[in-house]
Amino acid sequence: MSLQVTKHGDIVIIDVDGQLIVGNRQELKQRVLDEAEGGARRILIDFAKTAYIDSSGLGVLVSLAKRLRELGGDLRLANLNDDLQTLFELTKLDSLFQIADTRERALESF
Repeated sequence: MSLQVTKHGDIVIIDVDGQLIVGNRQELKQRVLDEAEGGARRILIDFAKTAYIDSSGLGVLVSLAKRLRELGGDLRLANLNDDLQTLFELTKLDSLFQIADTRERALESF
């Protein structure tokens, strides 16, 4: 997995390339926390290049959403493929996260 961080105004966008699994979830968690500690309060994670997220990856996303809300911020997700969208629906995490089908819609939703 690799991460690319860009900014759109005051929104931090993190592109995840590859699987989000137990072996690399800490990398994403640390990157988001570093951005939050640096003052970012609106973070978008784009999964356009991600085919698989395991349960530990889901756990990290939940803990990051909670932490950002504690800081008065918001974590949003974009570009889940059909399998990932189904995963979020089955686990009811689609009610925890605001999920957009495109990056543009996600940015507009902030």
